Amino acid sequence: MSLYLPSSLVETFAGGLLGGITVDDGPTAEQIRVLNAVVTHVWNRPDLNVANLRIIGPAELADRLGDHPARTMFHELHLTLEVCRHPPSPAQVQAVEEYAKALDVDGQDLEIFRSLVDSGVEAAAADYQRFLVGNLDERVEPSLRDVVVDPDHPEIALAEKLGTFAEYGPQTLGHAYIAFYERSGLRMPGVEPGSHNHFFVAHDMTHTIAGLSTSVAAEIALSAFQFAMNNNQTNRAALLASLVTHEAGFAHPAHLAHAETGLLAHDFAAQLLGQELKRGSQCRGDFSLVDHFELAPMNLTDIRAEFGVAAPANAHDGHHWW
Repeated sequence: MSLYLPSSLVETFAGGLLGGITVDDGPTAEQIRVLNAVVTHVWNRPDLNVANLRIIGPAELADRLGDHPARTMFHELHLTLEVCRHPPSPAQVQAVEEYAKALDVDGQDLEIFRSLVDSGVEAAAADYQRFLVGNLDERVEPSLRDVVVDPDHPEIALAEKLGTFAEYGPQTLGHAYIAFYERSGLRMPGVEPGSHNHFFVAHDMTHTIAGLSTSVAAEIALSAFQFAMNNNQTNRAALLASLVTHEAGFAHPAHLAHAETGLLAHDFAAQLLGQELKRGSQCRGDFSLVDHFELAPMNLTDIRAEFGVAAPANAHDGHHWW
């Protein structure tokens, strides 16, 4: 329940987020759409007209929140709204910095987006690539963390080990993991040379357990799900990486051909983000970096029950494999 807020704080929190995007000529339509999706799905307040909330400034928000752990959550949601302003705005970056300072929150995003508005896309992309190297290293499959990788050659032993999952029963995580690659048309980690095979084992296992597909909207939603499941530093960095790649669009990791911009301007994507933030916050534990090889022979339904993974609002929306 890492996105839990007492009911008495919801309007304050949302008013702070509104204040944090009320720059230049005001919030953009995309920012309001995303804020509304968060308030509606995460805190169950569809009755709130977010565009007309009383604005809560940085000092008042810090005073109202006190030492509540929601300070970090506010910063990450403010970041999400920040990247939904196109083109990037110096005033928006300044607002994020002012709220972060008042809440005593720091983050790698501050440097990246300050570079974007002060020095341009090339400088921000360089900042992002430096950040991405460490982030992907932190998100590798735990049992593979110390396995040496030669990026110029396939990892045959890894591919063969993953291939044995096909021998597990049809209701198991291992069987569902194999089906994930068949549905997506992706190659199984280890089959081809690469430096991030161990990251993809954990990442694609997380896709499988969460039941999210590989559409671009689902990739953003998965990172939001992880952040809501456990808003630790690793998952906050995963959210930032996804937002830069699929929403801000000024950089992307090497395994993707290109970045996207403005996806959350589409109502379906904003709603999916809100819904997956809610599903992630309902989980009882973080399954993104557990030992997935140990879980592979187990029944997928039992694993989801253990971690509290609820069924999606619409399992047939094209963004879920459930």
